[in-house]
Amino acid sequence: MKMHTILIGAAILLILVLTAAGCIAPPTGIGAPSKTVSSIYNPLQPATTPTTTQSYVTEVTPFETGIPLGVEPITTQGYSVFPIPSPVPEDLTCLIYTKSQIYAYNGSAFSFNLKNPPMFIEYSVVPKYVTVHKVVSPRTGSKAEQIITYTDVSPNSWFVVTVRNKITGEIYLQDGFGPGIGYSKYLDAYLKVLNRDDLLVEFKGNQITATAKVWVKPLDNFDNIQDLTFTECRFFDVTRNSLKMPTATPTPTVNSALTRTPTPVPRF
Repeated sequence: MKMHTILIGAAILLILVLTAAGCIAPPTGIGAPSKTVSSIYNPLQPATTPTTTQSYVTEVTPFETGIPLGVEPITTQGYSVFPIPSPVPEDLTCLIYTKSQIYAYNGSAFSFNLKNPPMFIEYSVVPKYVTVHKVVSPRTGSKAEQIITYTDVSPNSWFVVTVRNKITGEIYLQDGFGPGIGYSKYLDAYLKVLNRDDLLVEFKGNQITATAKVWVKPLDNFDNIQDLTFTECRFFDVTRNSLKMPTATPTPTVNSALTRTPTPVPRF
């Protein structure tokens, strides 16, 4: 009996020694701590190590805005205003012809070989004014008529510019002043010729005094432009198709109004 008690005590002592020495494995079901970062959606699921950086946009080249390099925009509140570019020296036009004349069913002309268009034709006119008497019917119940007297441009006062081919006579441009014949009523205007050709430019008119000036680019239109001298040069806005810019428009001037009672028609 005494021997049995000693054996049991020795067995218990052996178990305690082995436990203290770490020879017994821990209970199953408890894993060792992982060295990887867990997923944010499932803490128990290990996350894989990323190999590339994910992108949510597509990289493209910058949009071409047409703004020259080195031109800085003028910043204002809410938007940007870009400075107006300087005129190109090659677009400089110079005065090559001036004609002032009193027209009475007559005209003048000159020829020019336009190699580098456009050609600008500037004109100003002083038309003839006449006194007009006009009968106006009443708008009320009165039967009396009114005679209005006013000053207006004469229907026979006009000035026309014609640009044509010098050889064939084909008309490239025909315009001018003349309300009475279907042209404009602008006293001052600019015309633009775009045809590259040997041109014949004609000025004709009646009951009018007109001054015409013609401008072209020296570049390519003349040889040895360094040796030429011009009385006046300027830049025109060549981006516009129509350069009619009126500075004055003649309007009828009412002078007086007379009342005229119609003559009664006799009855038989």
